[in-house]
Amino acid sequence: MTVQRNAAAVPAPAAPGSVPADGRTPLAPRPDRSTAGLRSALVRLAPHQLPDMERQMEEALNRAARTGALAPLTQFLDSWAVTVEIIRFPETAARLREAEYTVRTAPGDAPSWRTAMNEIRDLRAAAWNALADR
Repeated sequence: MTVQRNAAAVPAPAAPGSVPADGRTPLAPRPDRSTAGLRSALVRLAPHQLPDMERQMEEALNRAARTGALAPLTQFLDSWAVTVEIIRFPETAARLREAEYTVRTAPGDAPSWRTAMNEIRDLRAAAWNALADR
């Protein structure tokens, strides 16, 4: 499957209630918290992340089948909903990429590593809270 991406295109109009109070405009409306909705958002916003999503979805399905529990599927959907919430906003996505780079490259005992880990935690928590407020 070939995925075309036109990130430079004019952002889609935001769905009602999907523009945060700070006035930032998302690149795409907030998708439904479903595999189809999240996949569709990734196709548009970050197609390079689709293989990771597909792999994690397969792992979640296998764990759910093995254990008979729905928790792996719920955790998968929640995690990707948070990821999509972050990448809907270019400034937030850039902050996350920068923090992830620092975590990968700085020594684990460096203050910059701890600062970057805190930034990742804070960005994910803010995205989770935004999803809870919808």
